Amino acid sequence: GGSLAALGATKLGALAIQAAVERAAVAKEEIKEVYMGNVCQAGLGQSPARQATLFSGLPKSTDCSTINKVCASGMKAIQLAAQNLMCGHQDVMVAGGMESMSNVPFYMRRGETSYGGVSLQDGIVHDGLTDVYNRIHMG
Repeated sequence: GGSLAALGATKLGALAIQAAVERAAVAKEEIKEVYMGNVCQAGLGQSPARQATLFSGLPKSTDCSTINKVCASGMKAIQLAAQNLMCGHQDVMVAGGMESMSNVPFYMRRGETSYGGVSLQDGIVHDGLTDVYNRIHMG
């Protein structure tokens, strides 16, 4: 892990949103909607895009959506914002993606522990890198 390894996805997303708004030289109040892609959501809490938006300092009135399209999550977030812009629904939005592979948890099934102990499953492999239909590794 590098210097950002301790930061969770929502904190990294907040930094990205904050930097994008600053570089665009747009007032925070002008941002009406945020779309953020995020795949490995376990352990992040409810509505990761909302967390990133509020942690970035944008107003509570900002609409937020978390998008999960696996590898294309960030791209889909940008597509949705572009469609909103083209349709005239919104004028100023932020769209992107956020992940922190360093902080994806291991999973342990609920219930009684069987003889032989507990088995852990890597959340990165299970939720991010395994094709659920063919049970093959994708990365």
